[in-house]
Amino acid sequence: ITLPPFHGKDNVENYFDWEMKVEQLFSCHGVSEERKVSLATLSFQGNAMYWWTSLEKERRINHEPPIQYWNELRSALRRRHIPPYYDRELMDKLQRLKQGSSSVEEYRQSMKLLMMRVGIREEERTTISRFQSGLNLEIRDKVELLPYRDLNKLVQLCSRVEHQLKRKIFRKDSTLFYSKSFKKEGSSSKPFPHEKEKEKDKDKTSHRKSSKETKTSDIKCFKCLGRGHIASQCPKKKTTILRGQDH
Repeated sequence: ITLPPFHGKDNVENYFDWEMKVEQLFSCHGVSEERKVSLATLSFQGNAMYWWTSLEKERRINHEPPIQYWNELRSALRRRHIPPYYDRELMDKLQRLKQGSSSVEEYRQSMKLLMMRVGIREEERTTISRFQSGLNLEIRDKVELLPYRDLNKLVQLCSRVEHQLKRKIFRKDSTLFYSKSFKKEGSSSKPFPHEKEKEKDKDKTSHRKSSKETKTSDIKCFKCLGRGHIASQCPKKKTTILRGQDH
């Protein structure tokens, strides 16, 4: 059996992770109490190794018996790496814990980890009440109306409600997106303002031209009695003058 190395740095989370992993390996491999201390101390490196060597020497000087059991070693390690105010901070954190932006499962794991670190052992109904009070309101309101037997069943129901809410939000966003796209496409078929101005100018020009043609057709020549020109522009007059010159 090979245990993960422990460097003994001042990081509470790292220590707890190492302790948890070591106890899992001890349980999995059925390690006896006589071997646990020797296996654990063999994984010490750096600061942890120096601390352990110093502790053994100090106990010999003080005529104290050597540490022989895992519970003793674990207590000594916790005194070394866990500050006295840590439990109080964890308890405050547990009391203030809310789901927030976490998923239901993430929220449950956070609560479970904090309870384990603090060492809380309580009735399941108390844990259920603690879990419910931190749920997001839209999930809690729906779950309160549903039956459940235990905490695991409650977590499953909360996860189902959470997925339903996510689907509703997705549908709403999709509908809004398609609605905006449709409006955008509809507005693009309309002519732009400068194109409208061009069309207006074109209509004005054609109107002026037609009105001018109408006015011209109303003019009457008093010499030939024709329409569309005045007497000074009469074509028959020019013909008469040319014939006179021939004589």
